[in-house]
Amino acid sequence: MLLCYNAAMHILLLDLPARLETPRLSLRPYAAGDGLMYYAAAERNRDHLIPYEAKNPLVSLRSEEEAEVCIRRMALDFAARERFFWGAFLRETGAWAAQVYVGVVSWERPEFEIGYIADVGRQGYGYVTEATRAVIAWAFGSLGAERLRLNCDANNVRSQRTAERCGFTLEGRLRCDHRWPDGSITDTLLYGLLREEWI
Repeated sequence: MLLCYNAAMHILLLDLPARLETPRLSLRPYAAGDGLMYYAAAERNRDHLIPYEAKNPLVSLRSEEEAEVCIRRMALDFAARERFFWGAFLRETGAWAAQVYVGVVSWERPEFEIGYIADVGRQGYGYVTEATRAVIAWAFGSLGAERLRLNCDANNVRSQRTAERCGFTLEGRLRCDHRWPDGSITDTLLYGLLREEWI
């Protein structure tokens, strides 16, 4: 039986909000029918993501049908408390601006992994930082996280700056641990954020 941080509660009984609101963004889990929007995001962002996010679902989508299947799997994973994808949409227009991912490292500690991407046309506006801060608060609150971890490529300066703006501490560096599609080998930076550093 999978228990959450409250040993008396099964993870499927966690009462999770359906939406997170920030001054400029509305964040929600993806749902059936989002495939068309998600495929358009994949088409726009594929080249932008490949250097640092080659394994991101958006990189591999090749049709609207594949995107809809992907979206529905994300929705199922969210409902099963296996992994959490939050789409961040502009409150004024409803346009997709970013995505924040939370993966389960351990429900027993509990510890989670966080990651994020920005739409290529909306970089530099602070949307990813705004969305990530909202999801961090949700993870420490709704999920009861004691620790969050974040990994990023040592060459991805934007991702590093976002991690630092969100309060993460650089804890280590894995040297020459990743080979990218172009054959280059890079380091990975390891960040962490503890509950007492956020709350």
